[in-house]
Parts: sequence; structure tokens; C-alpha cells
Amino acid sequence: MLEIKNVSKSYDKKKLAIAGVDLALEPGDLYGFVGPNGAGKTTLLKSIAGIINFDSGSITLEGFTIAKNPIEFKKQIAYIPDHPDLYESLSGRQFIDFIADAFSVALERRNELIGKYAAEFDMAEALHKPISTYSHGMKQKTALIAALVHEPKLMLLDEPFVGLDPKAAFALKQIFKDMTEAGGIILFSSHVLEVVEKICTKIAMIKEGHIIADGKTGDVTKNRSLESFFMEIA
Repeated sequence: MLEIKNVSKSYDKKKLAIAGVDLALEPGDLYGFVGPNGAGKTTLLKSIAGIINFDSGSITLEGFTIAKNPIEFKKQIAYIPDHPDLYESLSGRQFIDFIADAFSVALERRNELIGKYAAEFDMAEALHKPISTYSHGMKQKTALIAALVHEPKLMLLDEPFVGLDPKAAFALKQIFKDMTEAGGIILFSSHVLEVVEKICTKIAMIKEGHIIADGKTGDVTKNRSLESFFMEIA
């Protein structure tokens, strides 16, 4: 379980980017995180991932807190930003191997997983080419494979469908489903509300740093479309 308790963060010591956020994500949750631009989505995702420090509160995953046990915590997660920065002098395969080495993934297992996801994302041939030659979508696919190769318990993604072609987007949705059915947890932010509404089991909406709605998708939307609910609330 991922437990976020009373987490706050300010960049200027005046205005809170996130304010007293409480969320509990259970194994099997596919959580959509929505809100207007500047509402605090990316700040919370980066706080969970340990990329930025938060001012107060606690974030715990399987008994490890990001503040006190950062290595143990990060071993269990993968984070993909909206524009992943990859080492462009490497090939896609070299970059994925670098990540797999960092997480001590056995060679046989990594080969199995890389082959599987490379096929699903149509990247089998491209992985042998330099990342500097990749389009944004290809970089996104490479980042996804690198994240999946160490089989994280928690995946954090910021606008994961941006730049993906329809086939890759379909494959990612199926990967999300398979991962959560196996007990993983996924939290992703997106402005594509139709996708969030269709695939997510739960939704959290943030506005001006505050969580203003949270729960099962149907309970949050109350028989309205997520787009209608978003326009009313946000």
C-alpha cells in the first residue's frame, strides 16, 4: 500500500503547491490523477518519487518511507515524467540495460521482459539504434520499457499517453491492466479525461494543491462524465 499523509510542499515559502494531501492507494489500484494546469499534480508525483523534498507529512510504501528509507522505497517504484530525459549517446537497449543493472535484474529475466515489451511497443529493431535518432514517442516507449523491466510495485507516470501512437497507447492500457491485476499500483496524471474515465478504477482530483475529490471512479463522477464533473468542480 502507498500511504500519503498530510503532505505539503511550497517552493517559495508563501504559497503551497500541495497542501495537506492525503491519499491511500491499495494493491490493484489504477489511479487517475486529474486537475488543471498548476494544480499540483507533478509536484505530488515528484514528491512520491523522491525527486523533490516535501515540507511536511509522510509518504510510505510497504513499510518504507521516502524520507527515512529512500533506497528501499525507490527500489519498489518507477517514475516516468512527461518528457523523459534519456542518455542519447546510448542505444535504447543500452539504456534499458543500464536501468536493469541498477535494479539488479537477472540477465535471463531482463531479456524475457525486454523482448516482450519491445514487441508490444514495436521497438525491437529501434532498440539497437542511438536514442538521439528517436522521436518523442520512441523515447517514451524506451522509458516505459526501462521502467517495466524491473517489475516495480508502484508506477508513477506524468501524461504517459502523450506522444504514443494508437497501437502503443492500446498496449500500455493492457500493461496497466495486467500489472494491477497482479497486485501492482499505478498512479498517473493525465488531461485526457476520456482515457482516465475508461480505464481507471479510482480517481483523485486536485485543485490549487488540495485534493477535492477522491475515490472509486463511479462514486466520484456520480453518473456524470468525468469531463462534466471536471468542468463543474475544477
